[in-house]
Amino acid sequence: MPDVLAAFPELADIDEPDLRDGVRDCWATACADNAVDDLEAVPWFPPAQRGHGIEDEYLVGHVRDVVAGARALAESLEASRGAEIDHDLLLAAALVHDVSKLYEFDGMEETAVGDLLGHPHYGVHCVAAAGLPVECAHVVLSHTSRTTVEPAFLEAELVKRADEAAAAAIRLTVLDDLRDA
Repeated sequence: MPDVLAAFPELADIDEPDLRDGVRDCWATACADNAVDDLEAVPWFPPAQRGHGIEDEYLVGHVRDVVAGARALAESLEASRGAEIDHDLLLAAALVHDVSKLYEFDGMEETAVGDLLGHPHYGVHCVAAAGLPVECAHVVLSHTSRTTVEPAFLEAELVKRADEAAAAAIRLTVLDDLRDA
């Protein structure tokens, strides 16, 4: 079983014990359910990687980039606008926003979950099964344009924007213009 805290040291920054444990359990269950022994070896997003010839991009790095980006946006908005951010929710949701990819892909191959349900619908199930709050499920559902659900609160918007920027940065390793993505 992979060490979730070693893969995601930001987990330790979640103050609420039940929330922190829920995030850890969500990833641990996904790893166990999908026989993932090395979380660090899980590809970032196989369809984009195949389509653009992107190698050596991994889910853990992407998730950590999203966490860092969401945190930076939150800190900026707190300083400039006095925005009130629930940092535990922000971290928890950013950490689990792509947990369903362990179910959607087996290495670089799409599974029935990926084909029939797609990203991020199964992520809502994963988050709920781990006992995480509905706000985390909302972030999972609203972080991508693959659903019609729009972010309802600032933490969800921050994760969505951080995810888009992190994905764009990966694509720019092989593209000169993001409009070619």
